[in-house]
Amino acid sequence: MEWVRGEQIGRGSFATISKTKPRKGSPLMAVKSSKAFETLENEKRVLDRIGTCSQIIKCYGVDKSVENGECFHNLLLEYASGGSLSDLVKIHGGRLPEPEIRRHTRSILKGLSFIHSKGFVHCDIKLQNILMFDNGTAKIADFGLAKEISTSSQTEPLTLRGTPLYLAPESVKDNEYECPSDIWALGCAVVEMVTGKPVWNYTQEPNIWALLLRIGGEEVPEIPSELSEEGKDFLSKSLIKDSKKRWTAEMLLNHSFVCGGDDESDNTVILEESSPRCPLDFPTWEPNSPKFSPDSFNGFEFSSSSSSNCFTSPENRLRQLVSGDSANWSFSESWVRVRN
Repeated sequence: MEWVRGEQIGRGSFATISKTKPRKGSPLMAVKSSKAFETLENEKRVLDRIGTCSQIIKCYGVDKSVENGECFHNLLLEYASGGSLSDLVKIHGGRLPEPEIRRHTRSILKGLSFIHSKGFVHCDIKLQNILMFDNGTAKIADFGLAKEISTSSQTEPLTLRGTPLYLAPESVKDNEYECPSDIWALGCAVVEMVTGKPVWNYTQEPNIWALLLRIGGEEVPEIPSELSEEGKDFLSKSLIKDSKKRWTAEMLLNHSFVCGGDDESDNTVILEESSPRCPLDFPTWEPNSPKFSPDSFNGFEFSSSSSSNCFTSPENRLRQLVSGDSANWSFSESWVRVRN
């Protein structure tokens, strides 16, 4: 496919995103470019295996280019002219009308249902990774951190996968990144669409230690009072601390908060055989996580890998993840939007 690089519309730590210049017979695309193919390899592999879905950004392929004497690897993606859902929230003054929240939440759920049915977890659901189109369609993007659903109990290498503010409790405590983790992140995104603020008030936290303690401890995120009763109930099913009691994408698609709010004519695969015809109420979950004491942690150090015995307690898990440096925990990498 022929294309010519146009203006840069975003950049991150390891890649840049540019718009292509219109070419006869070629669609308008976004080009994600890096000097290292490994940066884009996982995203391309996951998108190829997932396949086509109306709520997931399209991938047109990969390409190599030499520009100003430098070699670039390029991932050719569907161009979203409306920016991200995060941009849309800002345009609306920090919060979206509830009908829009319901519609976008349903689109994200359909995308997640499709991703999970194909055996993958996105691992970085957040407003910045939901892209908007001129017709109001929302699509899930940025599969760079996506992984296959685990089929064994073997402990994976210790890692911080995703954006800290959207991490699920089981990810913090047990290094577990599975389908329920995406649902927790969706709940966090819904709260942000309602209030314009992250579900955790990280601005008061000096470092990631305090944030991880809250996520992995007994505290439950506050459900916005301005949300309808249906919305509050939806969040109570999404933000359950116990991942085994958290509702699935299939179950949430039948929740009254999102039912009947958008076009049903898309080609999303819904797994009817595993989806209840009406939501089943889980028992109310009472937190029983161990309490954490800041006095028990000294000299925190981040490690990208560790032996399995580091998971014998939540304290040891947090010790490995914590860093003493302050940072903006709303981002998984330092993406900067350079053009609106």
